[in-house]
This record gives sequence, structure tokens and C-alpha cells, in this order.
Amino acid sequence: MIDLGISKMALIGAVALIVIGPEKLPRVARTVGTLLGKAQRYVNDVKAEVNRSMELDELRKMKDTVESAARDVEHSIHTTAREFEQSWSDTPDSGAQPALPDEPVYRHPGKNWRLKRGATPQWYKARQGVRTKALSGAARVARYRPRKIN
Repeated sequence: MIDLGISKMALIGAVALIVIGPEKLPRVARTVGTLLGKAQRYVNDVKAEVNRSMELDELRKMKDTVESAARDVEHSIHTTAREFEQSWSDTPDSGAQPALPDEPVYRHPGKNWRLKRGATPQWYKARQGVRTKALSGAARVARYRPRKIN
């Protein structure tokens, strides 16, 4: 770029003072400063736009690679599933294993909830914090009342 030192700036200022004159020099300097500021802002905007478009292109490329990888994984899963289903359907059913007896089906205990609670071991209830004994209101207040520090 242009290498402007202090000596070159002083020389340019002296020539401008002689050519333009002392009356018009402040107004011309202000105008030149405003135009240089606008030019810098325009250049910065163009640089930012170029950077944004480059980042957008990179993101598009990354998106395309991720989508293609996802399609490849999906395709491999589908082919593996088809192969598994094919091999599963090819196995003979005769003589494989004896049929299991019908397993009991869970039936909600309904109103008899004690039956369901009674099947749970005491150590599991203690670990999970299940109350096994009922406390009266007064006993509960006495148990959970904050203690006074003497």
C-alpha cells in the first residue's frame, strides 16, 4: 500500500495550503476526511460480504457432506436390515426349539393394592423411601419440627 510517513504528510499539507489557500483548507480537509471515511466503510462492507459468502459456501459444502454421510448410513442400515430379514426368514422353524408355555399376563391388582405392595421386598422399599408405617399428624409434626439450638 502507500507508505505515508510524517514527512510525506507534512509535505502534502504544505502543498495543499499553497494550492487551496488557508481559507478553504479546513472545509476541503473535512470533505476529504468524510469521503475517506465513506470509502473505508464501503471497503469494509465489501470485505464482510465476501467473508459471509465464503462462510456460506463452506457451510453448504459441510451440509452436503453431512447429508451424504447420513444417506450412506441410512442405506447401509436398510441393506443390513433386509439381509437380516432374509436370513431370518430362511431359517427352518422345524426342530429349532420347543415351544415355550404361555407366560402369565400381568393383571393390574385393581382395588387390592396391598397385594401389589406386599410383593415388594422390605429392603427395596427402604431404599426407595416408601413409607411402610403410617404416622399420625402429631407424630409427623414432632418428627419434622425444626430443632432449636441452645
